[in-house]
Amino acid sequence: MLVTKPLPWNSAMAAGAHALFFVLAEPDDKGLTQRSLRFCLPLCHLENSMSRKTTGPNFDNVSPDHPGLVRGDAGIFNRQLMNLLEASQQGYALFDGEDRLCFANAAFRKALDVAPDEFPSWVELMRSGYGNSTGTAIETSDFEVWLRSARTRRGKLPFRTIETSLNDGRWILTTETTLPGGWMLCVITDISELGIELRDLRQERDSALKSALSDELTGLGNRRYVMDNLGHSLGPHKAQALALVLLDIDHFKGINDRFGHASGDRVLKHFAEKLCAAAGRDDLIGRIGGEEFLLGLSGARMHNAESVVEALFASLREASPLEQVPDFRYTCSAGIAFVRPGDCAEEALRRADTALYRAKNTGRNRFVIHDAPS
Repeated sequence: MLVTKPLPWNSAMAAGAHALFFVLAEPDDKGLTQRSLRFCLPLCHLENSMSRKTTGPNFDNVSPDHPGLVRGDAGIFNRQLMNLLEASQQGYALFDGEDRLCFANAAFRKALDVAPDEFPSWVELMRSGYGNSTGTAIETSDFEVWLRSARTRRGKLPFRTIETSLNDGRWILTTETTLPGGWMLCVITDISELGIELRDLRQERDSALKSALSDELTGLGNRRYVMDNLGHSLGPHKAQALALVLLDIDHFKGINDRFGHASGDRVLKHFAEKLCAAAGRDDLIGRIGGEEFLLGLSGARMHNAESVVEALFASLREASPLEQVPDFRYTCSAGIAFVRPGDCAEEALRRADTALYRAKNTGRNRFVIHDAPS
């Protein structure tokens, strides 16, 4: 006679776990493998301790037309299920309501360094792994603090996923499906190769984002970068103190025409270097088009905008950016506008551009302030 020991984790499977599990124990069935017996006996013991015995197999999720059921040979499901579990490269483990391991297939035991005859609690499993540098890679200077923190999260949600690394170098994805009584099904998947691909994708994404927001020639932020940052800083409900300095290299077209575009590029890069040297750590800096650049002075530095620009002009007068033309010098013009309460980026830039236009039309190599800070 077939005796079935239904376990709470059937419900976990119905809730969306990776596979359907049920255990059939048939004392006279010589076909059960040793692995099956190791699996069945601890579960039967646990089920007896819960005083729950039910006769008749639970095949709600199995095709009623399957030949095995038609012949009454329900044991085929148990044997094939165990064979498939042991052959799976995914790790499967069942923990009871006291968080003690009841079953684990070969892949799980290999990943967590658990011997075939060991059924430790989760705490014992983590403590052993940490002490022996096996299983889950735990990076902490205080294991007990880590353990308390981990235990406060474990089994609190019906389902959760965790990405972590193993001490053997692999990267795994763990899913935990937990029932109200505390029974938990853990499934681990080796995603080491996927991890590399994801890291590559993240790097490619970051590189693409950087390229989208950077000026390829100078390495400074481009117009989009500048406008995005100004948009975050300025607006009707924002009152960040800021001075915008719009700068334009004087007679740049003549530099290109006289010395060639390669020399013009060298001048642009040289100016970017000087602008970076003039900028503080919290200042906004970017090339917003052609030979036009922007410097956003924040905080206390906004009140020193004039001295910052004067120092920049002085550094340009002493510089010789073209090695093949040692006597070559260039200058720039600047327009300064101070952000007003409620300013949008476009309005603040418009005032800075107006000031720059005045500087260009009154002789160049100078700066004009549109308005003074309040």
